[in-house]
Amino acid sequence: MAVHLAQRLLMIIGVVLGVVTIMFVLSRVLAPSPAELMLGQRPSAEMTAKMNDELGLNRPLAVQYLSFIGNVLRGELGNSLLTKRPVLLEVRERFGATLELTTLAMVLVLLIGIPIGILSAVRQNSIVDNVVRTVSVAGVAIPSFILAMSLQLLFYGALGWLPLQGRVDTSILLGDPIRPITGLFLIDAPLTGNWEGFTSALAHIALPLLTLTILLLATVTRITRNMMIEVLKEEYIRTAFAYGLPKSVIYYRYALKATLIPILTVVGLTYGYLLGGAVVVESVFDWPGLGAFVVSSIAQNDYPASLGATLFLAGTYLLVNLIVDLLYAVVDPRLKT
Repeated sequence: MAVHLAQRLLMIIGVVLGVVTIMFVLSRVLAPSPAELMLGQRPSAEMTAKMNDELGLNRPLAVQYLSFIGNVLRGELGNSLLTKRPVLLEVRERFGATLELTTLAMVLVLLIGIPIGILSAVRQNSIVDNVVRTVSVAGVAIPSFILAMSLQLLFYGALGWLPLQGRVDTSILLGDPIRPITGLFLIDAPLTGNWEGFTSALAHIALPLLTLTILLLATVTRITRNMMIEVLKEEYIRTAFAYGLPKSVIYYRYALKATLIPILTVVGLTYGYLLGGAVVVESVFDWPGLGAFVVSSIAQNDYPASLGATLFLAGTYLLVNLIVDLLYAVVDPRLKT
């Protein structure tokens, strides 16, 4: 296990170095240049030359590259061209919103999707199984933006139960804003005694959370069902039934354990991807997370912001993958050797 972990760490270092190198090359070969982006439209040659000198773009490429890596290691990703604030601060503020939304979605998906997948597998070809399969296929096939807007039309437009967009009411932002501690409003609001803010945050997260949960639930349910069907055909499972062990023990202790590796793989990769921002869902619901931030940065040519956010997302994704690798050994102790 130690050797495997060391190999994974070396791979992560290599991938991060590769991402940094690609971002450096793109920033130097694509037009407009960083200096032109920072100066705005149609800067004079003198202004561009002065900015290039200030940014160190006139130095040899090797020196620029080493300086670029050093800045990344120190967390110095520059300032956003739009907000004039440090990119790392912008990313950190928005990461809390994305982390809160995606973590809650993954928890709900695991709590609901795995039991439904098991139920569908043990009742293969029954009415329950057919319904689960049909709904799962529909959940995978439906575009996320259509599902998001449909839920908005139903719960906001028709029923008026839930707010349309945002993370909290404007009255909360202007009157008694939630004081950030962890960046997770559903935790920070109770910690600071802001129960009005908690209620508002809970209502605002409901629709994007429901959208993500439905989209992910279909995948986890299908994988659990398919893997359970294969495992239930194994000889040791048949032997357990022959010995008269309770079905709940067979399903949840023996069969489910054998399916956890592929489930964990899919969940881990999906979670890492979503931590980079559920772009469509965040955009539709005006959720102030990383996804919406990256989209707006790219659309408005905010070079430092898009660069810094991309590097942060790559690091986050690799970290989640490393955690998944460590969890493999917990699920299957044979992998420790």
